[in-house]
Amino acid sequence: MRKVIKHAPFPDQEVLDRFRGFLRLFSPTCVIADSMERSGVMRSDIKPVDPSNCRICGPALTVRLFPGDLVDCLDALEVARPGDLIVVDARGETETSIWGGLMAGLCRQKGVVGAVIDGACRDIDEVKYHRFPLFSRAIVPRSTHTPYSKRMEPIEINVPIECGGVIVYPGDIVVADEVGVVVVPLAEAASVAERARDLFEKEELTRRRIAEGKTLDQILEEFGRL
Repeated sequence: MRKVIKHAPFPDQEVLDRFRGFLRLFSPTCVIADSMERSGVMRSDIKPVDPSNCRICGPALTVRLFPGDLVDCLDALEVARPGDLIVVDARGETETSIWGGLMAGLCRQKGVVGAVIDGACRDIDEVKYHRFPLFSRAIVPRSTHTPYSKRMEPIEINVPIECGGVIVYPGDIVVADEVGVVVVPLAEAASVAERARDLFEKEELTRRRIAEGKTLDQILEEFGRL
């Protein structure tokens, strides 16, 4: 089975730019998770390959693979738009890599901002060379069978998937940093951005109060929380 949906929803550009702006602030995934009351957070074993180059944000281009018959994700490149963030459901398979250095280079060429894999990757030296932000559950030398079998299916592109314990729909806004990965549902993106902005401002004001020497009790009295 091979299913490729070429046209996925795209977030409002102003809302997307707001989330991208959050990447310049402290712990963006933490604040966004708080603004969604702790929902949308991927499992902690989805880790950045290079923590020094992992802050990314973009609309999800989703990929679903099938356990026991994993193939390369090359079909995603056919529909990838500049700014997309590829999210792959490889069913948590840790012993077969579905992403490597050549794929990272091709994604750079297409303007893809990064990838999140619930599965394994390889060639991390080349991935780092391309400065391609990549998150995965595992790193292993073993590739898929695609280079030998030439098969490119089964695969589904731009369908709802599960990645890191979170349901991800095409066009959802994905934000990732050194701490982890969060997924903002497209329909809620504008309201989440507003709440996150308020929390970022409150946290910055709290930092100022701490620098001023305010005690914990004083901070709690003013803000109600840390």
